[in-house]
Amino acid sequence: MTKTYEVRTYGCQMNVHDSERISGLLETAGYTAAEKAGGATPDLVVFNTCAVRENADNKLYGNLGHVAQLKAEKPGMQIAVGGCLAQKDRATITQRAPWVDVVFGTHNVGSLPVLLERARVQEEAQVEVLEALETFPSSLPTKRDSVFAAWVSISVGCNNTCTFCIVPSLRGKEKDRRPGDVLAEVEALVADGVVEVTLLGQNVNSYGVEFGDRQAFGKLLRACGQIEGLERVRFTSPHPKDFTDDVIAAMAETPNVMPQLHMPLQSGSDDVLKRMRRSYRREKYLGIIDRVRAAMPDAAITTDIIVGFPGETDEDFEQTLEVVRQARFSSAFTFQYSPRPGTPAADLDDQIAPEVVKERYLRLAAEVDAIAWAENQAIVGRRVELLVADTSGKKDRATERLTGRARDNRLVHFVPADSDARPGDVVEVEITQAAPHHLVSDLPPLLVRRTSAGDAWEALSGRTEVRPGSAVGLGMPSLGVPAPLPPAPACAI
Repeated sequence: MTKTYEVRTYGCQMNVHDSERISGLLETAGYTAAEKAGGATPDLVVFNTCAVRENADNKLYGNLGHVAQLKAEKPGMQIAVGGCLAQKDRATITQRAPWVDVVFGTHNVGSLPVLLERARVQEEAQVEVLEALETFPSSLPTKRDSVFAAWVSISVGCNNTCTFCIVPSLRGKEKDRRPGDVLAEVEALVADGVVEVTLLGQNVNSYGVEFGDRQAFGKLLRACGQIEGLERVRFTSPHPKDFTDDVIAAMAETPNVMPQLHMPLQSGSDDVLKRMRRSYRREKYLGIIDRVRAAMPDAAITTDIIVGFPGETDEDFEQTLEVVRQARFSSAFTFQYSPRPGTPAADLDDQIAPEVVKERYLRLAAEVDAIAWAENQAIVGRRVELLVADTSGKKDRATERLTGRARDNRLVHFVPADSDARPGDVVEVEITQAAPHHLVSDLPPLLVRRTSAGDAWEALSGRTEVRPGSAVGLGMPSLGVPAPLPPAPACAI
């Protein structure tokens, strides 16, 4: 009988894309995806882990404990653990969870099928965690979660040394793909029905440093603009220290590059940024935003902010609020700082009391939501273009709405009326309501354009209704290309 598998994903969009590769590898090896609801226990469960999120290890071992019970009831079932936590805790996972069959790291995803077979034959756990990347992961088979929206890795790893971040030690130094390889993948995806790609890297702005071209990222954006049939290009995430005017020009002058920017701030205080080892200051950050908006007045800018970093004073926090008010972000991922073992910040003096961190976090979240709501209210009455998503919002079925993403990446719930719009199609709607995190159109679409992406979705699904959402468990709000590909912020860059 064909073996079934399930992949459970935690963390950032890097892990989501790695899980697509894990699924592709397993299906190439003869596995089939298990039914997501109400089906039998799968023969294999793979945990693709994160080491950045708070209590990541506790969550993993809690889930492993639950699956251990399932394994005891199903002889021959296997459990594998990969991702950043596997890279970090390679020596302890099988000690704490001896029922795990395979542990593999971020650099050797392609080894999983072989390790599973070896564990089965030898009847003992296999732990293989490489220290450096041997083959760029984009050469591996991939099973995409979406027919018409896709990730495309342009680099892996990170050369920065932020004191709060453990990612460089888990993902390694930055390795860039050659532009020709990236563009070849994009062209192949478009030929397969994809109309939107998100270029992915820990720091996309430093792309090209490895092969000696500091303007390579802007050139790559312009080259994507020459690909016929590619309607939308996004990227995540840039680092402010490497953001250059040629990238802004490329965004503004390339029609299929979307007017959207996710650029982590982390703090609005120069003193805190210095302790974080973030090599930019607030004026540089705000200057980038000013130049982006000068070139693209309707651009939506989102960010990441950490509250309560060691040594953060009331004045430091007020400076962060000031930057938020000046930047007027359309959305922000806000995090309460908590020490991560293995990072320099965990050993810094002046750790902030949890109750102070929480109070600042709530004030920041309220400020971000108020600004986002005001920015969204300014869009009411406008006509916006949406790419129809292949997932629904929580209330969409009850309200008979569909969901789409605007060009600036805002989430919009709209009434399809008699339009027969399909996931992957493009519609234009008039916005009638605004909320802090989404927009609503309760009027019939003004225009519906059926696309090859909609044809591809219909051919693959064999049905016309919107299918349920992906089971990728990010544990955070959606942001980015149409779900189920929500680009949460890249791992703490």
